[in-house]
Amino acid sequence: MECALKVMDAGEPAPKPPAPTSDPQSNSGRDPLLVVVLGPTASGKTSLALTLAHRFHGEIVNCDSVAMYREFEIGTAKPSVAERAEVPHHLIDCVDPLGDFSAGEYSRQAREILREIVQRGTPEIGQGPRHLSYSLPIVTGGTGLYLRALLEGLFPGPQRSDDLRAKLRGRAREFGAAYLHKILRKLDATAARQIHANDVSKVIRAIEVCVASRQPMTKLWQQGAQPLRGFRVLRLGLNPDREALYQRINRRAQRMFDEGLVEEAKQLLEKYGAEARPLSLLGYKQALQYLKGELSRDSAIAAAQQAHRNYAKRQMTWFRREPNVHWLAGFGDDASIQSQAIERIALS
Repeated sequence: MECALKVMDAGEPAPKPPAPTSDPQSNSGRDPLLVVVLGPTASGKTSLALTLAHRFHGEIVNCDSVAMYREFEIGTAKPSVAERAEVPHHLIDCVDPLGDFSAGEYSRQAREILREIVQRGTPEIGQGPRHLSYSLPIVTGGTGLYLRALLEGLFPGPQRSDDLRAKLRGRAREFGAAYLHKILRKLDATAARQIHANDVSKVIRAIEVCVASRQPMTKLWQQGAQPLRGFRVLRLGLNPDREALYQRINRRAQRMFDEGLVEEAKQLLEKYGAEARPLSLLGYKQALQYLKGELSRDSAIAAAQQAHRNYAKRQMTWFRREPNVHWLAGFGDDASIQSQAIERIALS
């Protein structure tokens, strides 16, 4: 299924709080299995997902919001073209660089894809410890909000206000992202703790919900959410040693600059302008700061490394709130971790 770009519309959902209200794993044992590979950036999620897909005739559904944008390659750490050719991948390279894609739209499209995967089935898998009568859907990525939207659902938020959004974007350009986040803290301190200040689009949406509903967004979070049904969900979490993870993150950020991140950021800026959302994200932001002369190359690399390490910490804080995660103490490309994951699936 192709990912059709849809700008956020009336009734667009807003984020739920971190505590889920249902457990998808309580579904009947007759339901097909859904494997979720989660963990911080650079923990080896792609490698583990590919291994599981090969072993169990699986298809991979991306759950990384940045990997959905076309033409952004080096700074997104997407699966390579060769890796995507090995097994079917979904929801990668499907959003225009100037487009927007909400968690609610992700949930709608991903749920449809999951149903299509298991309906396709496979006549004979026989590649793992157990036989499945369907292709195994594997969701993997580091965007916690998108995963929460997929598994737990989101409430239908109030109608969007283009005028308010335009004003808030103008304030962000004039005064910076921290200014908007301060407004959100006054309107809904709980929501502000869950949304990073630099994620301007989510901050704007949260402010919009608060203003339109005349109450904190967190008071609306329990209304109308529809958890995913019809699947047994197995969450596999990668939890490598922190120092080893940080070393990998540092090497990855360095490699991105060595492989042409600055040149890619320059080309995308010239083609799409600063309004292309991914240009404000990790790696690209520091590359543009170097291009503008605000940072030296070494300082830009160091800043990107620090930003990615901070992001990994935030991801783990989020994922530790996920229920029923089977944590694996290592990287996804470790043979021992892959064996543990395969065994866990065989027992599910």
